[in-house]
Amino acid sequence: MNFDLNLIRFSLVILITLSGCEQKSDSLENLPIGTWKSIGYGRILEIDSSEYKLYDLTKISCIPVKTGNFTDIRKAIQIKSDTLYYKIGFDIYSFNKMNQTPYSCLENQKGSTDPKENFEIFAQTVKENYAYFELNSIDWEFIYPVYEEQITSNTTEEELYLLFEDLLDTLKDNHGYIEPSEEVLNQMDSINEMPEEIGDFVVAGVIAEEYLKKDLTHDSKVARWGLMDDNIGYIQINAMWLHGNLHIPDSVKNNLGYVEAYVNEMESLSEPEILQIEVDGIRQTMNKAMKDLYNTKCIILDVRFNGGGHDDVSLEILRWFNSEKKKIASKQARINNSFTEELPIYLDGINTPYSNPLILLTSQQSASATDFLALASLSMENTIRIGSNTQGAISDALEKKLPNGWYFTISNEKYFDLEGNCYENTGIPVDFELNYPEERQKFFSSLIEAPCKDKQKTLFAVENVLIYNLINVGMPQM
Repeated sequence: MNFDLNLIRFSLVILITLSGCEQKSDSLENLPIGTWKSIGYGRILEIDSSEYKLYDLTKISCIPVKTGNFTDIRKAIQIKSDTLYYKIGFDIYSFNKMNQTPYSCLENQKGSTDPKENFEIFAQTVKENYAYFELNSIDWEFIYPVYEEQITSNTTEEELYLLFEDLLDTLKDNHGYIEPSEEVLNQMDSINEMPEEIGDFVVAGVIAEEYLKKDLTHDSKVARWGLMDDNIGYIQINAMWLHGNLHIPDSVKNNLGYVEAYVNEMESLSEPEILQIEVDGIRQTMNKAMKDLYNTKCIILDVRFNGGGHDDVSLEILRWFNSEKKKIASKQARINNSFTEELPIYLDGINTPYSNPLILLTSQQSASATDFLALASLSMENTIRIGSNTQGAISDALEKKLPNGWYFTISNEKYFDLEGNCYENTGIPVDFELNYPEERQKFFSSLIEAPCKDKQKTLFAVENVLIYNLINVGMPQM
């Protein structure tokens, strides 16, 4: 699994992390006091006049996940009749009113280390929420007993971890991930010595140095931009998170490394705060980059090394190339044996967008929120895609917690373009194929060994797609 997907839990937190805004006090009759069950996603939200409690729910379990002050969530929710709506970015999650909190939630299953209990809750969560049984030709009723019979009361934590990993691989889930305790990870690392690999930020730096004739980058850790020959603009964005200006002291960054220091700082913030900081950060970066590149004949947006982050960051990037609000996609979530109604997704515009061609450069390492960026670009008139199809890990990662404290994620959503096409697994196609190696390290090695050749291939593709699509370049901006 690539670097950014491993760290996605720290940037996205949990799907319904309810948090951090202040609001004037309400009268008791106006408060959403009571118990609410999510439509899809497997959540229970319990609210009284002073606090809320969040639970992960299946037919066989109810695990406490979070408790907080009611004022922390008041601005994020809206009540209509017996439905509670919770909004994060463009996502809107719906909860129906219940008469009372399920008894299983009050039993408090948190803390159990019994391997069989943890497996059963893991398996039930998959059964109720996984969105791609049909797409991936998965017969759950056949697969489940094969794994269930391997679990005994004597199963070690390491064995349980390996079984979960194997089951997620069998599901072919692009967002399937299990995060055990640090002790288990350390034990596994001591057993399995991993070969040294080329990191995505490393190869991205080599490519940026080769591509940029004039580097105009300033104040960004995960983006590079500047000018290439022939007045071609180049923007490289290597994550859909890590964009916030958190004012982390240099001593802390030098001691921990930028990513770990950033993650530690973000853990103290609420979900709305995190999202707003990330969007504000990429907005500042794009404002600087677009001022520098506004008069170029076209812009290459290179996201080949971008493993994902926040979908809202992707929309903010594309907003600078769009003039008016438009629907660009939709999504729905698994619920029982069906799916929720489709939620439309819109891209906002700006008054003076960049109107010359945008060349989106992708690879099979372009995943998750970067898949989503490529999906949204299908609805943009002046955008052309080159490179190779994206990874096809488009669903949000639904995070769940087990009684033993481990976290895992699965794909519970389907995303669609305006024609109703779903690109999970296959990825978003390109207009000009550059036939990159699918295997991550093979792809990175090919670029490290011959960055000049890669640049020549890219420029050849840009020249050809511009001519083939008969798009006028170098014209005055309107």
